[in-house]
Amino acid sequence: MSYSRLALVLAAPLLLMSCLLTPGKFVSTLDIKSDRSFTFTYAGEVVLLDPAATMSSSSGTGANEDGEDDGTKPARAKPIPEPETAERIAERRSQAETLAKEAGYRSVEYLGDNKFRVDYAVSGKLDRGFVYPINTDLDSIIPWIAVEIRRDGTARVKAMAFGEKDSSGMSEASPTADAAESREGTFTFTTDAELVMHNNEEGLAPGPGKKIVWTVTPTSKTVPTAVVRFAN
Repeated sequence: MSYSRLALVLAAPLLLMSCLLTPGKFVSTLDIKSDRSFTFTYAGEVVLLDPAATMSSSSGTGANEDGEDDGTKPARAKPIPEPETAERIAERRSQAETLAKEAGYRSVEYLGDNKFRVDYAVSGKLDRGFVYPINTDLDSIIPWIAVEIRRDGTARVKAMAFGEKDSSGMSEASPTADAAESREGTFTFTTDAELVMHNNEEGLAPGPGKKIVWTVTPTSKTVPTAVVRFAN
């Protein structure tokens, strides 16, 4: 059994109990200061996908008659194929109201076709890790972006939903990788802290300060990543 297939099997019980949120058209920013203060924003679309359909399409393609991986890429997940009945629309609007209760959401609107428009902004102190999005009421899983705080005074930023690794990495097996066709936007990272590393081939964008802009498309492979060192 391939590594990608094993990852999907291990994730299956959790996926079947949860909803899957993935980016649509968006503009997102993250600013981290040397004193550990930060501001994160996401303005744009959130698309709701069917995890069961993702698992089915991923496990049903790319295998030979013996069940082994034949090297072909799994089919991508599609939005939930349920009709837009009055009951379904009411359910989605209720989900939008649930999401809007979370701190940081300035607005949440259901657009139809399992697509929401959100305006999110949060500021705080990085005395611990930060991830987005997480919502226990919606049972949403697989954060799009995470800031990992390390003991050596650095922080690693990784925007998993804005890119894909190659077939040897976990993200190729993840449902967000299969659902990448809906995403289109930019992720801008700024900081006045020491920039230890980043993986944007275009380098720094015109400032002020240190600024990196990743253009995100359905075919983006690079997972936006950066490491900064705090002043203390």
